[in-house]
Amino acid sequence: MRTSRSPRFALVGVLALVGCAERTGVVGEASDRQIISGVVEGREGPEAGVWVVAETDDLGTPFIKIVVTDDAGRFVLPELPPADYSVWVRGYGLADSDAIAAAPGDDVVLAAAYPATPREQAAVYPGNYWYSLMEVPAADQFPGTGPAGNGIDPSLRTQADWVDVLKQGCQLCHQLGTQTTREYQHIAGRFASAKEAWDHRVLFGQRGIQMSTVMTGLGREVGVAHFADWTERIMAGEVPPEPPRPQGRERNVVLTLWDWGNATSYVHDEVTTDKRDPTVNAGGLVYGVSMSDDKVLIVDPDTHEAREVRIPIREPDTESYFPTTPGFEPWAFWGSRIVLDAPANVHNPMMDQDGRLWLTSRLRNTADNPAWCRQGSPNPYAQYFPMDISGRQASMYDPATGEFTLVDTCYGTHHLQFGEDADNTLWFSGDTRVIGWLRTRQLLDGPAGPLVTPVGDRAPGRLALREEAAQGWCPTVIDTNGDGRITRPWNTGNGPRDPRRDTQMNGFAYGIIVNPVDGSVWIARTGSVPGRIFRLELGDDPPLTCKAEVYEPPFQNPAVPADQWGFSPRGIDVDRNGIIWTALSGSGHLASFDRSKCAVLNGPTATGQHCPEGWTLYPTPGPQMKNVETAGSADFHYYNWVDQFNTLGMGENVPIANGSTSDALLALDPESGEWVVMRVPYPLGFYSRGLDGRIDDPSTGWKGRAVWADFGTNIPWHIEGGPGTTSKIVKFQMRPDTLAY
Repeated sequence: MRTSRSPRFALVGVLALVGCAERTGVVGEASDRQIISGVVEGREGPEAGVWVVAETDDLGTPFIKIVVTDDAGRFVLPELPPADYSVWVRGYGLADSDAIAAAPGDDVVLAAAYPATPREQAAVYPGNYWYSLMEVPAADQFPGTGPAGNGIDPSLRTQADWVDVLKQGCQLCHQLGTQTTREYQHIAGRFASAKEAWDHRVLFGQRGIQMSTVMTGLGREVGVAHFADWTERIMAGEVPPEPPRPQGRERNVVLTLWDWGNATSYVHDEVTTDKRDPTVNAGGLVYGVSMSDDKVLIVDPDTHEAREVRIPIREPDTESYFPTTPGFEPWAFWGSRIVLDAPANVHNPMMDQDGRLWLTSRLRNTADNPAWCRQGSPNPYAQYFPMDISGRQASMYDPATGEFTLVDTCYGTHHLQFGEDADNTLWFSGDTRVIGWLRTRQLLDGPAGPLVTPVGDRAPGRLALREEAAQGWCPTVIDTNGDGRITRPWNTGNGPRDPRRDTQMNGFAYGIIVNPVDGSVWIARTGSVPGRIFRLELGDDPPLTCKAEVYEPPFQNPAVPADQWGFSPRGIDVDRNGIIWTALSGSGHLASFDRSKCAVLNGPTATGQHCPEGWTLYPTPGPQMKNVETAGSADFHYYNWVDQFNTLGMGENVPIANGSTSDALLALDPESGEWVVMRVPYPLGFYSRGLDGRIDDPSTGWKGRAVWADFGTNIPWHIEGGPGTTSKIVKFQMRPDTLAY
């Protein structure tokens, strides 16, 4: 496995630059094109379906281009900026090759290399293949009986609950299965056994409390024992099955990577355009947010330069979201250094119709809301459902002016999406009680003119008035009494329900999307297994006319075979026909939900499992975990996105799941059920969260279209290359054939 960017130049490869264009038959005029072409030759002939990597440090930020070879082992690296490149080969069944020096216009022969051991061969497998070696407690061990029994937490009722914690807890921030996580040589000298190492390593660093809590949630001793067994078997030589090489359209994928941020940047998400119109910001800058240091990261894909902008807060004394005081168990690589310092706690960006960047970020040092959010306010939303606290608010960055506008909200924020309405309404997930929204046109373009928020002003006059007038919120209350409307009082909590009343359902709202067909708003609440998605319609007079519906993926449902059960929706999106798509991160599916198929929408039975007929589950192609009796892919899907406008080139309304622990984006052809695995083979550890697609120039075919995603790992030093490695932004393009340029 490669551990640095320094190439090992092979003389045979350099000599092969001479006179090989005729031999490869790829390009007759290579010197006139901004390409490097050639062939990968193996010991038994050309190597098909392997990756060719070209990388350089000659540009404004480190740059990588990756393509796949065709059946004859040929390749074309297209659209290369002028630079000197190190070019080499990686592939399943191979060892990393020696690198050769090449430049645009060269036509080369690359010599494949071969591993000496199964362990060396498996070193380049995705993290989920290694994680599939984890053995899950047998299904008959559930429900757990606690420390006095089998050691499994009693709240874990089924094997699926344990798998869900193993994935959503342990894989929520970064891949499990990278070399740093599947082994522990870097800390082995500090501990007497694998169990002791695992019991302590989850305490390292500023997020140690979070990791340790997850391990305890599995049943501390049981969780530690299973992780220790996993690493011991791997360090003794056990390897996972070999993944398949890219086939079909997977060989047409072109990857372009730029470095951004620094060695500790926790880049959560990226954005390139307006989801409603992918031609917005065509050819423009690419943006991301770094949660570790409150930065907007920016890459210019034309000049290949990267820079950053600090996100402000209203109250300069706002404390960091992450612990910054001494006392945590030192990081394995950074010691007691504070590497996470983020008062704004920025999370997710979204672009509007004018190319402005909207963010979920914190702007005050207290969770206490302004008076107009609370009981006693004349605000109609506060009168209907008062809100005393919120944990994160919102901000807007205008690249044209370089100015930020900070917007207080009565509800907590996490993800955000624009609706397709005249007010350019921005909808927010992130609150456990309500769904909130902000009419951005009313906020920014009111009668008093555009606004810029004064930083450090707790109550910024005109903006405070507009903040209140432009936003609203509604609780998720479902019509369980079936009278067609929501009335007070309603059932709350988990106790007995009065059948004469409607029912409020709470839980952390993670994903959010607006249906373009009917304007309804959908959220994913992953919660306890099986998790839920909710639909909210505002009606004619919100909040009085707000009404919610709830739907659960089929789970322990006698109307559905057990092998078709799924659980844990996180991401959520919609196609242009109004079909909802959600990635089931626990069970390893991409699922569609068609509400029009439901026989029941409201009433006493409409509490989750009442519409299995609306669901279609597509198992993602990752390997199963050991001992899992129902669905339990080792992959983890942090989010998902629908390519509504054919920005990738596979067609309109193509759903894509984040293969967050499989180094990939997973595109589904919903007609055929075919998966296209768009793997990022280098550097290992591609962990994506959000993604989007942009059309720069529809007249240039595949060259003017792309899907974008970032290395969104919380811990970039777990990426191949180790400490010092930075996050990257990745551009995915789909050529019409493997050799197009």
